[in-house]
Amino acid sequence: MGLEAYKGVYVFAQQVDNVLSGIAFELLGKAKDLAKDLSTDVTAVLIGSGVKDLADQLAEYGADKVIVVDDPELKEYRTEPYTHALASVINEYKPEIMLVGATAIGRDLGPRVSARVKTGLTADCTVLEIGDFPLNPVPGKENEQKHNQLLMTRPAFGGNTIATIACPDNRPQMATVRPGVMQKIDPIKGAKANVVEYNPGFTPNDKYVEILNVVKAVKETEDIMEAKILVSGGRGVGSAENFKMLQDLADVIGGTVSCSRAVVENGWKPVDLQVGQTGKTVRPNVYFAIGISGAIQHVAGMEEADIIIAINKDEDAPIFDVADYGVVGDLHKVVPALTEALKAEMTK
Repeated sequence: MGLEAYKGVYVFAQQVDNVLSGIAFELLGKAKDLAKDLSTDVTAVLIGSGVKDLADQLAEYGADKVIVVDDPELKEYRTEPYTHALASVINEYKPEIMLVGATAIGRDLGPRVSARVKTGLTADCTVLEIGDFPLNPVPGKENEQKHNQLLMTRPAFGGNTIATIACPDNRPQMATVRPGVMQKIDPIKGAKANVVEYNPGFTPNDKYVEILNVVKAVKETEDIMEAKILVSGGRGVGSAENFKMLQDLADVIGGTVSCSRAVVENGWKPVDLQVGQTGKTVRPNVYFAIGISGAIQHVAGMEEADIIIAINKDEDAPIFDVADYGVVGDLHKVVPALTEALKAEMTK
């Protein structure tokens, strides 16, 4: 069967406990852009037990069609039944593009599905677009350049370079995308999707993990991906105790404290607060980068903030290259002074 038989942009719509994850809406937003360039439609693949009622919510965020795989075996996420479900959908409906969130579930599911359907997978993409591949045709072989390919861009070699990858000879073209990287569209109220129910059948075997108990832990840390204002500190803050300065600033302006990888590695803050390539990707309205040098690994996680304010004593720090506003100075003097000035302004 030729590659031309594969059509449409598909999104794995992750749900947990019958609640759609935010990454599903973000992927649908990007899928709309890709589908427009290919003159095709967007399909969400919804896998679970008793999840059909979530289809209209997916339609509001851009899904033209929703394929529902509903079975009691899919109540909780387990590798084998979910892999069987998604691989079966791909083999049956033949999508040209398949997008999966790079969540704990997606990182487990994506590689197994790609292996089962015999295609490639590009992980942790930061940019997805439709274009020609190779990007620069080989002289004398211009006619071998393939058009309308999914170009998947991701950091490589520890974030020191950027690689653009394509999968020209296999379908679907698969990619995983970290939460917070793509933007969801404004919901289309009242939108309805074409719902297709599909069940490949499930026969439990020795690959089906048996879940004996589910223990849910309540995290005390805030979700930095939802914060509108982030006050982020790096190695330059100096110690865990010095983060009290940042917390004071955050309290005044209604923000949330976050941090760089170096802070987590030093044990000053938990990994849930880490921004960057190996942490979380954030899009706040305002991002304070305090004592952060601005390595590419960190910048990859916050460069889409609306306003970036950098405070650093090194005037040559790379963070100033992406900052909208910069203060060159000792953060131990600048931050308390800024906090007091803002406090005074708000009490007027």
